[in-house]
Amino acid sequence: MGAVMNTVYNNYLTTYTPKPLTRFDSHKKSELRNVYNSIVKLNKEEPWYLPTTSKDTQHYAIELKENARGLHNTIAQLGGLEKDGLFRKKSTYSTDEGVAVASYVGGDDVGQEIPDFQLEVHSLAAPQENLGLFLPNNVKTSLTPDTYSFDIGINDMNYEFQFSVGEAETNRDVQDRLVRLINNSDIGIRATLAESEGRTSLRLTSESTGLTSGKNQIFTVSDDHTSKTAGAVEYLGLDYISREPANAQFSVNGAESTSPSNHFTLDKLFEVHLTGLSPDEQPVQIGLKTDVESLTDNVFHLVGGYNDFVKAASSYLETQSKSRQLVRELSGIASVYSSSLEPMGLNLKEDGTLNVDKDTLRQTASQSPDINETFGSLKNFSDMLLRKSNQVSLNPMDYVEKVMVAYKNPGHNFINPYVTSAYTGMMFDVYF
Repeated sequence: MGAVMNTVYNNYLTTYTPKPLTRFDSHKKSELRNVYNSIVKLNKEEPWYLPTTSKDTQHYAIELKENARGLHNTIAQLGGLEKDGLFRKKSTYSTDEGVAVASYVGGDDVGQEIPDFQLEVHSLAAPQENLGLFLPNNVKTSLTPDTYSFDIGINDMNYEFQFSVGEAETNRDVQDRLVRLINNSDIGIRATLAESEGRTSLRLTSESTGLTSGKNQIFTVSDDHTSKTAGAVEYLGLDYISREPANAQFSVNGAESTSPSNHFTLDKLFEVHLTGLSPDEQPVQIGLKTDVESLTDNVFHLVGGYNDFVKAASSYLETQSKSRQLVRELSGIASVYSSSLEPMGLNLKEDGTLNVDKDTLRQTASQSPDINETFGSLKNFSDMLLRKSNQVSLNPMDYVEKVMVAYKNPGHNFINPYVTSAYTGMMFDVYF
């Protein structure tokens, strides 16, 4: 059962959630308890509806929930979950984002002096790659029909893969099967096929990079001690390492350093993502932007998150009738604050999205004697968006056209899982 659940969840993440996970996607027990209590209250009062069976509608509901999650996380990352936090979020700069991108992860102490860093990147962290033999595509495989197995060792764990070879199968048939088998296992290795002049090779690439102390490989492939027939590793050439894993090499303020990943933290102040090598050994400078620039960035990110949510809902106007209700509600929130947002350079457009005049915004921020007072309406706007995103995330089925069966008996309602199971079942119905 655990393996099936893992497959279901992995399919959900890869199919429906292209957005990256953030630290705000993990929750305390108290937060989960609040969500549970909200669901209980929602289910107790909700009428009975016929189950939604349309695949397009199910995909739409899941997209709504994920876009609501994205807006919530955008506001959270800007400090919008805290009182006046939206205006205290510091932004960073990198003089060459083709070499390194940085974000501030330190504290918000006003009196804290944040130093700049000089970063020079010599090499990037690299994954391990095994490239098998290039075998003729449509030629019958030379593996004798049988059940074969081989072992992949990674992260101090050993995984056995078993597969069968039939009488008339080609090399490509076997390779395609192994690509699916390895990728579906989700053990930290990505399998692909390399093609050249009618021949294909099975390529295995680790998802992680670099090496930990005392190791010279990220993963190993062997069938020396496997439970089924051996010989597949040698025939396919799976144990040949075509690219060794490597750590990133760089210097910070002249001091040489290494990292097994292209992500690391500088002095517990900046989270750095290496994106390329320093040209002509010229260091990249990383530091904090001015308060005005930080505020401008925060507003741009907030407006961008709002616009993305509106555009995502608007993309279903032709196919999902109730998506118009959500677009109307989002536009209504913006229109409530439009008169107070315009002096800051935020203008509401006809399609419900917001346009930002950067010069006006920067001028307003630089001339403001009290940021909290000047941008108070923007904080209220973000609070309203946060509540709306939480509501949509809790029950995206509110914006799905449904056939109601009956209202519940007033005063004699009981708690049931109907509403949430209707949504959750969309992720499971193809597995059970």
